[in-house]
Amino acid sequence: MTLNEPEASRTRRRGDELENALLDAAWDELEERGVAAFTFDAVAKRARTSRPVLYRRWPTREDLIIAAIRHYSDQRPVEVPDTGSLRGDLLELLHQLAEQRTGLAVPMVVQLGNLYESGITMAQAREQLIQSRTPSDTIILERADARGEIDLAKIPPAVRSLPLDLWRHHVLMTFGPIDDDYARTIVDDIFLPLAAYHSAKD
Repeated sequence: MTLNEPEASRTRRRGDELENALLDAAWDELEERGVAAFTFDAVAKRARTSRPVLYRRWPTREDLIIAAIRHYSDQRPVEVPDTGSLRGDLLELLHQLAEQRTGLAVPMVVQLGNLYESGITMAQAREQLIQSRTPSDTIILERADARGEIDLAKIPPAVRSLPLDLWRHHVLMTFGPIDDDYARTIVDDIFLPLAAYHSAKD
């Protein structure tokens, strides 16, 4: 198929097939040209469609960028572990992230960071990415609370997010995965003692 083919032959895709093609094209455009050069025209050309097709789904450039990053992430899911213990779940989650997400984290965070030019902070972009989904670490902590391992209501948000915050920091500082020893340090030496301390508070 070429750009010179009739419009009818270029608009046969429908539903999920069309949306996936549009988001794939948007991510490819982000990877190749970055946020600063990202335009609806370039994505439409790459996806062999028209600008109105994009505007009907994503009213703003930022909406499309966030949707493309979320689509890219969703294609590479990490399963929430359920080992029966908080320690086991966190170690397994960090292991999966090291194997499956390290290579994705850097380009995704770079693109999110570039949205700052549009007045969107990393925290705001992350909220839009998550939407109504429950993060993996939250699910793990809620299960541990239900088992009586921790008192989640007493643990400050900054402590709850430590395992994944430390993973993100390591990846962004080194562009490489954490190893099992460092994962155990995060869980055994930093997070679990702090979680136990706060859970025991009156």
